[in-house]
Amino acid sequence: MLLAEQLNGEIISVDSMQVYRGLDIGTAKPSAAERVRVPHHLLDICDLHEAFDAAQFIRLAQSAVTGIQARGRLPIFCGGTGLYFKAFLSGLGEAPPTDPALRAEMEAAPFETLLRELHERDPAAYARIDKQNPRRVIRALEVIRLTDKPFSAQRAEWKSAPEKPDPGNFFCLTRPAADLHARINVRVDQMFQRGLVAETEQ
Repeated sequence: MLLAEQLNGEIISVDSMQVYRGLDIGTAKPSAAERVRVPHHLLDICDLHEAFDAAQFIRLAQSAVTGIQARGRLPIFCGGTGLYFKAFLSGLGEAPPTDPALRAEMEAAPFETLLRELHERDPAAYARIDKQNPRRVIRALEVIRLTDKPFSAQRAEWKSAPEKPDPGNFFCLTRPAADLHARINVRVDQMFQRGLVAETEQ
């Protein structure tokens, strides 16, 4: 926020969950007052039942950049979702789009069965993937089943964007683990105080 104010910028959210309307507290979405203070883009752009992916992010982010620059202002990407940064700066890989029927079939299967299949079909992906995250495991298997190729190999083969955008300045901010964990604990407590349970139920 301070950077945007000092550099006459507008913020483009690089967050795969803040695109959804209704997920305000749980995604730590900027408040209405903060959005008045500094314009934000790619927030609240789809409903919970709608699918959103990196290809849509690239298209909408490019449109936002064009509009921001046309106003003589600076686009500031902030997030969030590493895949979206990589897709915008380096282009998309060749992974197929989601297959709703196949995904529903896998979501109904026992998670341990899916993990076992991933281990058998792509040990490299199994070694790296977050085994507590069903969404990522299902996506990896979905790609393997649809292409009959290892997910790990496809993730390594990113197409070069025809006109690779220059990110200008790219910063990654880190904190000591103890400080980070203390901040996370405070933030989570504040989320519950603000009504996270009610938002989730709704």
